[in-house]
Amino acid sequence: SFCPSSGVDNREIKLFGEAKNIPPYPGPNKMRDCYCTVNLDREEVFRTKIVEKSLCPFYGEDFYCEIPRTFRHLSFYIFDRDVFRRDSSIGKVAVKKEDLQKYHGKDTWFQLQPVSADSEVQGKVHLELRLSEVITDNCVLPILLMKICQGLPIINGQCDPYAAVSLLGPSRSEAKKTKVKRKTNNPQFEEVFYFEVTRPLSYTKRQFDVEEEDVDKLALRVDLWNASNLKFGDEFLGGVRVPLRVLGQAGVHDAWYFLQPRENGGKSVKVEDLGSLRLNIVYTEDHVFPSEHYNPLRDLLLDSANVEPVSASTAHILGEVCREKQEAAIPLVRLFLHYGKVVPFISAIAHAEVNRTQDPNTIFRGNSLTSKCIDETMKLAGMHYLQVTLKPIVDEICTEHKPCEIDPVKLKESENLETNRENLRQYVDRIFNVITTSGVRCPTVMCDIFFSLRESAATRFQVDQDVRYTAVSSFIFLRFFAPAILSPNLFHLRPHHPVTQSFSPLQTNHLSLVQCSIHPQHVNVFCFSCNLSKANFKESYMASFYDYFNEQKYADAVKNVSALESSDPHLQFFMETSLCFLFRRRFMIKRAQGRKRFGMKNFKKRWFRLTNHEFTYHKTKGEGALCSIPIENILAVERLEEESFKMKNMFQVIQPERALYIQANNCVEARDWIDILTKVSQCNRKRLSTYHPSAYLNGHWLCCKHSADTAPGCTPCTGGLPANIQLDVDGDRETERIYSLFSTYMTKLIKMQEACGSKSVYDGPEQEEYSSFVIDDPQETYKTLKQIISAVQTLEQQHTKYKRDKFKKTKIGSQEHPIGDKSFQCYVHQQPENTTYSI
Repeated sequence: SFCPSSGVDNREIKLFGEAKNIPPYPGPNKMRDCYCTVNLDREEVFRTKIVEKSLCPFYGEDFYCEIPRTFRHLSFYIFDRDVFRRDSSIGKVAVKKEDLQKYHGKDTWFQLQPVSADSEVQGKVHLELRLSEVITDNCVLPILLMKICQGLPIINGQCDPYAAVSLLGPSRSEAKKTKVKRKTNNPQFEEVFYFEVTRPLSYTKRQFDVEEEDVDKLALRVDLWNASNLKFGDEFLGGVRVPLRVLGQAGVHDAWYFLQPRENGGKSVKVEDLGSLRLNIVYTEDHVFPSEHYNPLRDLLLDSANVEPVSASTAHILGEVCREKQEAAIPLVRLFLHYGKVVPFISAIAHAEVNRTQDPNTIFRGNSLTSKCIDETMKLAGMHYLQVTLKPIVDEICTEHKPCEIDPVKLKESENLETNRENLRQYVDRIFNVITTSGVRCPTVMCDIFFSLRESAATRFQVDQDVRYTAVSSFIFLRFFAPAILSPNLFHLRPHHPVTQSFSPLQTNHLSLVQCSIHPQHVNVFCFSCNLSKANFKESYMASFYDYFNEQKYADAVKNVSALESSDPHLQFFMETSLCFLFRRRFMIKRAQGRKRFGMKNFKKRWFRLTNHEFTYHKTKGEGALCSIPIENILAVERLEEESFKMKNMFQVIQPERALYIQANNCVEARDWIDILTKVSQCNRKRLSTYHPSAYLNGHWLCCKHSADTAPGCTPCTGGLPANIQLDVDGDRETERIYSLFSTYMTKLIKMQEACGSKSVYDGPEQEEYSSFVIDDPQETYKTLKQIISAVQTLEQQHTKYKRDKFKKTKIGSQEHPIGDKSFQCYVHQQPENTTYSI
C-alpha cells in the first residue's frame, strides 16, 4: 500500500470511548442495550459489543485502521437494540476532518446530535452552468448540465438516485427532475436544463442589464434524492446551492461541489437530552517521500545500538524528548524490525536500564523505553505465537457459556459457588498449561531478546538466583499473554464485532465471555502464579482461589518456559506444514467463477476462511467447503475497479485459470483482506507481474478491451511486501513518523542541547530544569543532537517545498478538491513552518 519510489500520503486512526446519560427507554425497564459504530462519512467500518441494560455504557475498545480513501467526517453512532432485535439510532458525533487536530490524543466528551437523513450527507457532484441571451422573447437562458455524482451513500443496500433542479429567485421557484438512475451511487446524468428569465416590462432593451438586475438575485439549487418504493417517501442525499453570479463576465462555470446538508433539516430534539460520548481519537497523516530523502536520519537511527553510551544515541534521545515513551517505541521498533536490527538495539537499551536499576524486584517494572519497545516487538512478532497457543482455548471459553463468577456478592441465584470456582480453575489451569508447554514455538526474535534480558539481569544481580527468570517471565506472562486473554480481539484471537450482521444479547455475552470469565482479578491469579512470589489479596475468596496454584510445580513450569524461551542458540519459529493457522474468516459476497460453460454468474453471500494452507468459501459457517484455493495457486490479489459491476469494495483473487471476484463489507475490511492474502501468497513462485484491474465481461476485458480471457494483464501488480506476515513494515513511513516526532518536540531537543552544555562546563549539583533528561556523556549526546537537528531541518525544508508545489498545482473546484472542501482550505492556510502535522 506504500510506494517507496514516490511521495504518498497515508492516514490512520485509533480510538476508544464510552457514553453517558443516554435517554431512558420509554417503557417500564428504562434501560437500553446500546452499541456504537465508527463510520467514515456514512460507511460503517467498526462496531463495538452491545452493552446491556445501561444508560452509561462503557465500551473501552481500541480500534485501529489505516484509512484507504478520502473522507469528510469521522462519525460515531449510538444505536439501541430492543427486544425485537430492531436497531434504532439514539444520536451521533460527527467530527470534521479539519477539526481532528483539536482532539488529537485527548479524552473529550462530545454532545450527541440527532440523526437525521437531511444531515447524513456525503458525495460530490459535477455541474456545468452557462448563461446565454436569446433575442426571441427578450429572455436570458441559464443552462445547467448535470454531469456526474460520486460517492453517494448506499441506503438499505441500494441507491437509486435522481436530481431535483430548481431556479430560485425573489419571486420564483421552478423545479425540474432528472431520470432515476438505478442501483448506482456514482450516477452519470448528462442531462441539460434550461431556465427562462424574462426581462422586467418596465425596462427598455437599452436599460436592461442581465448581470446587475436579474442574475445576481438568482441561484440554482440541485438536490439529490434516493427514489424509494416505501410509503415514507424519497430520502434526501444532499444538495448544492450555486448563485448565478459565479458565471461572471465569461458566462460559464464548470466545477465539482461537495454535497451539503439541507438547511433546517434536523429533527426537533433537544440536544442535551441525547447524552454524550467520550472519545480518545488519534489521527495521523503523513506524506512519505522517496527513500533517499530519509538516508541521513535513518542512518543515525539504525546506528543507535553501536553508540557508546547508548543514552547518547538517536533512538534513545527520541524516547527522552517524547511526551510518552509509547509514541517513540512504536515507530522505532517497526523501523528496527524492518532492517533486522531490533535485537541489538533492545539489548543495548535494556543493558543500560538494568545497570541503572538498584532493586532486582523493580527490574523492567516501569514504563521505560525498553519495556515499551519489548511490548511492541512482542505484539508484532508474536501474533502467530499467540494464535497457535491461546486461540483454541479462548474459542472454547467463548462457546461454552460456563459461569465463572466466584465473588459471593455477585453470584446469581441459579449459580453454585463451588461449580463456578471449579470452572474457573479448569480454565486458568488449562491456559497455564498451554503457555508453559509452548516455548518451542516462541518466535526467534523474542527468544533473542529474552536471552539478552536474562544475561543482563543475571550479571547485574548475581546474588538473586531467580532474577534471570523473573526478568523474562514478567514480559512473557504479565505483558504478553495476560493482555491477550483480557482483550482477545486486539490480538486477533477473536474477531471484532462484524458490521454486516446483528447479534442477540446472548451472542454478545458470548463474545465478551473472556472478559466475564477471566476478568482482571482472575488474571491476577494467573499472573501471580507466574511471578514466583506469594500474592496478597484483599478479597478472601481470591486468596482461597489462589491456593490452587500455590504449588511448586507451577513455579517450576514458569522457570522452564522462561529458560526455554531465553535459551541460546535461539529457537526457530516458522509455520510448520503440520500446523494449520486460521488467519481470517468472515461473511462476504462473491461472484460465481464460471466453472460451467453455461450458467448464471450471480453474486451470493458466502462464509470465507483463510489459513496458512488454503483460502476457502462455504455456504454457511460450519459447512463443508464449496471451493478450496490452495495458497500456492494464488497468483495475485488486487482491487477490482468499481465500474466492473457497479459495486464498491471489491477485490479479486487471481488463480491460474480464473479470478474470484469478492465484495468486502467496507473499505477497511477490503484492504485488510487484500493485505493478508497478498502476504500469505508472497513467496509463490508463479506470482503475476501484471493483472487486469477490471473484470472480463461480455467477451472482453473492460480495462484493455482484449477479447481473449487469457490475455496478459495490462497493469503492473502491486507487491514488494515481505513474506513474513507480521513484520510487514514500510521503513520510509516509520522514518517519516520519527521525523515528525522530532519536529514536534524540537524545543525539547534544543533544551537537551542546553543541558549537555551545562553538564559539560558545570560541576555543581544538577540543575533542576535539565534533570528530566538522561545524559551520561554530555559531549557525545551533544554531537548526536546536532546531527538530529540538521537532518530534521533538511526534511522540514523538503516538506515546505512539497506543500508549496502542491498548492500551486491545486485547482479549487477540481474533482480532487471540490468547492466546499473545508479540509483543504484548512490545509492551505497552515503556516509554511508547520511542515508536518499529526491530527
